[in-house]
Amino acid sequence: MQLEGTERKPLDGARRSRAAVGDEPVDLTLVLRRRTPSPSFPDIVEWGRQVPSGRTYLSRETFAQRHGAHPDDVQRVTTFLRARGLSVGAVSVGGRTVQASGPASRAARLFGTSLEYWDYPGGQYRGRTGSLTLPRELEGLVVAVLGLDNRPQARPHVRRHQASAPTDVSYAPPTVARAYDFPSGTDGSGETIGIVELGGGFSSSDLASYFAGLGLPSPSVTVVSVDGAQNAPTGNPEGPDAEVELDLEVAGSVAPGARLVVYFAPNTDRGFLDGVAAAIHDTTYRPTVVSISWGGPESSWTAQARDALNAACEDAATMGVSVVVSSGDSGASDGVASGALTVDFPASSPYVLGCGGTRLLLSGETIVKEVVWNELAIGEGATGGGVSEAFPLPSYQGGASVPNAPNGFAGRGVPDVAGDADPTSGYSVLVDGSGTVLGGTSAVAPLWAALLARVNQALGTPAGFVNPLLYSPSARADFHSITSGNNDGYSAGPGWNACAGWGSPDGTRLLQTLRGPAPGASETSAPP
Repeated sequence: MQLEGTERKPLDGARRSRAAVGDEPVDLTLVLRRRTPSPSFPDIVEWGRQVPSGRTYLSRETFAQRHGAHPDDVQRVTTFLRARGLSVGAVSVGGRTVQASGPASRAARLFGTSLEYWDYPGGQYRGRTGSLTLPRELEGLVVAVLGLDNRPQARPHVRRHQASAPTDVSYAPPTVARAYDFPSGTDGSGETIGIVELGGGFSSSDLASYFAGLGLPSPSVTVVSVDGAQNAPTGNPEGPDAEVELDLEVAGSVAPGARLVVYFAPNTDRGFLDGVAAAIHDTTYRPTVVSISWGGPESSWTAQARDALNAACEDAATMGVSVVVSSGDSGASDGVASGALTVDFPASSPYVLGCGGTRLLLSGETIVKEVVWNELAIGEGATGGGVSEAFPLPSYQGGASVPNAPNGFAGRGVPDVAGDADPTSGYSVLVDGSGTVLGGTSAVAPLWAALLARVNQALGTPAGFVNPLLYSPSARADFHSITSGNNDGYSAGPGWNACAGWGSPDGTRLLQTLRGPAPGASETSAPP
């Protein structure tokens, strides 16, 4: 049976180099069907309109028992794989994944494809073309097979300022947080922020120096290795280390009481899914907020990988985990070669909080001016944003006047919210021993993650899936509306727009909205 949504084409500019060696090891992740159907999206949205204190979240353990993979399905799949000469690795019942490995020739034959190496401008990858097929024994049990193709799937959404000008400014992250009126008396204590990284690394000495310079203690950082990836700083501040250290220094300085757990995973569709699922279903560290500053154009994903990652974010919604994602740094085209208007995924998932970017000017800690980030004219990027062609308009955006996608599809609007991202008004950080100024929507995701950690601390319960509440009329005052600028495809204006969403946060007002009515209001259960 052909496995739907598995069609692959070579990367732009890629040329076939050679066939994969038959005994070369290949690592796979198979995604299984749910034990019972997940709640319908309308149910989740209606439940999400309740303030957090009125919700009863599913624990990770209960979720796994109720909506994870059925043990019988796991047994059938693992038995089949072993019988076909593959080794079975880690199994996640909650994440519905079975990891397996084996020779390239055997894995390719099992799923009806061939594997070859392709050279492209950025290097070389092992890839496939066309669709996959499922053996009859796995039909109806397996919904995705990832790992045969290991091309790079995502890019970090970080931007470095290249040329200074008299109008340039930079800020320490806590200064931005105070300008956005993050709730006083909070620092994220008792909360855990999960951060997904697909390359690079950090050094403890960098963190110690940076936080000492801010007069803050160095944060508690735990590293979790996913699919063999490690904290591996390159020593090159122009590389992925910039993403990792930006994330840690923003989140750690804005929510200095929170624990930071970094999930390092390979930059492939398999690695991306496994990294996000590891954070969402982590029964050891149990993050209540997950920050993701990596992504790629919707069209660069296979439907099976996109659906699997979207489903993981859906899992998070029912367990009270907020997933916060940067919306991209290449304007409304998201950097695609054709220049067509395209949104970035996973920011386009209806279950995540998509974060756009602004240029912020302060006088002290007071906002003087804030406009859409767009420095495309000098080659320094612009906020992503637009309309999905993969996910339909969610009901919580029904009153937001989201335009149709370029192909006429009534899709999910991106982003939901915004924050300072322009490298000309960027964040003063330390990367590989060197002080620098960084921007990009990469900075906005950990900024919002830190805000939600502080909100969680104040609420005494996770804010969880906040999108339906943020689109309610009562939340309009929670934002600094961004009405000026564009991202070379969409323009800002009053209300929601496809550049900055509702705008940048007023953290104290947002806490009041999420706190809701006085205690005594009736509670609602989590979706069954």
